[in-house]
Amino acid sequence: MQQGTPTPLGSFEAIRLTFLPAPAHTLHVELNRPQKLNAIDRAVARELRQCFVNLAASTLPSAFSSDRPSEASPVWDVRAVVVSGGDSKAFSTGLDLVELVDGIGWDGDPARGALRYLRNVEELQETFTAIERCPQPVIAAVHGLCFGAAVELIAACDIRVCAADAAFAVREVDVGLAATLGLLQRLPAVVASQSWLRDVALSARTFGAAEAAAVGLVSRVAEAPPPVPVPADGGGGGGGRSAKAAAAKAAKAAAVAAALRVAAEIASKSPVAVAGTKRALLYARDHSVAEGLAQVRLWNAAMIRTEDLAVAVQASLDKKTMPKFSRL
Repeated sequence: MQQGTPTPLGSFEAIRLTFLPAPAHTLHVELNRPQKLNAIDRAVARELRQCFVNLAASTLPSAFSSDRPSEASPVWDVRAVVVSGGDSKAFSTGLDLVELVDGIGWDGDPARGALRYLRNVEELQETFTAIERCPQPVIAAVHGLCFGAAVELIAACDIRVCAADAAFAVREVDVGLAATLGLLQRLPAVVASQSWLRDVALSARTFGAAEAAAVGLVSRVAEAPPPVPVPADGGGGGGGRSAKAAAAKAAKAAAVAAALRVAAEIASKSPVAVAGTKRALLYARDHSVAEGLAQVRLWNAAMIRTEDLAVAVQASLDKKTMPKFSRL
């Protein structure tokens, strides 16, 4: 979709939405600020929050929202979401620090300035929390640079895949701050080593795709096919630059394709089971084992009579057709 084109979830410019219909049932959300390497400014944050809040509301509307859309409604039947860096050379270089500093508003009374700063940070935190709370699983497809707040963004996603050229860094200590948008709260439950997490968060060092996979930050590294040889340019260097650009493009395409495959696989499952599994995992992260067992026990007691169970059992017995589940 072109910039500013209306969608069932709203009109967007700083992000770009593409819906892949059945059987994929996947919403592809692309950061769309390539001239700034997808640095996250107020517009990007606002539109990401709007996108995921509206997606949740259209999937599971509350009694205080508009009526439930019918099956013939143009509202998208989204069952998985992929977030990628779009046309940028980087997934994202993090917060737009120039805009952030300009928008803090320290003039005048320090206490009032601090309150304005708190509200700004709360809104940014709510953006990434909206991603985490999305009823559908969200898969990050990372290529190129993924620095600072971009790592906090992918920490709010359910699944992370990356290109072989991906480079990550938690850069906040280099600008005199602690990471504020959820990384320090979410990553301890994601990665395998607390020592490693403290290493990268305190040193701000850059690490690559292999290291990210080794500690569990990403679940897979997408390998691009071998590049097509570029003819020699006579020593001018253009051929080398073209080869690097082609390799980067192929790496990005491989990561997005891998994420879309994961999304399509998830979308083929029962939406009730997928939503329940995501909710149980999030609940278990923040509660004891006993509390988590109680939560999933109650959830399944409420969901055991879902039509999806019969559909899945029948497809398993048939062995010839894929189950077809209704939307949430």
